Amino acid sequence: MLRTEERQRLARERREEREKQHAAKETQILEKERKAKLQYEKQLEERQRKLKEMKQKEEQRRAAVEEKRKQKIEEEKERYEAVLHRTLERSQRLETRQKRWSWGGSVTPDSEGKTAGKRSPSTANLKQAEAAVSKGLSSSSAALLNASDRARRSQLSPLDSGVISRLLAPTQASLARSKSAATLAD
Repeated sequence: MLRTEERQRLARERREEREKQHAAKETQILEKERKAKLQYEKQLEERQRKLKEMKQKEEQRRAAVEEKRKQKIEEEKERYEAVLHRTLERSQRLETRQKRWSWGGSVTPDSEGKTAGKRSPSTANLKQAEAAVSKGLSSSSAALLNASDRARRSQLSPLDSGVISRLLAPTQASLARSKSAATLAD
């Protein structure tokens, strides 16, 4: 009986020892799972943080690009308006200069003949005056063409370039007034 009790006691101690070992292993497994879960959550949070930072950087980059684009458009608009303003001023100055030397009316072949008859200038003087006027007109036309080229170089649309070149080109009436002024100057 003693042996039986001894065996049962030893068996119980072994069973208790196994249960303790099993419980310790279970605890270790649970601890490893808890650590793995914490590590996974930490990695997930890190990834989300990095994604958020990348999105913010991308949004800032896009905003900077958009701002730069708007600024460039504004600068081009200001440049265009400045060119247009200068062109209009030149056109008005030229028009004023030509009006100063004209009688304000158009010149017809008959009126040229009458004027020439009254003042009786020589034919050579008339030719010299016409040459001087055409030379002056061609130099101002060249200046106008240069301004027109500069306007085209500032990358205006075709429609705007057409408007500017029409504004810059001397009109028939302004050419006639210049011719009249030259005739009267003799």
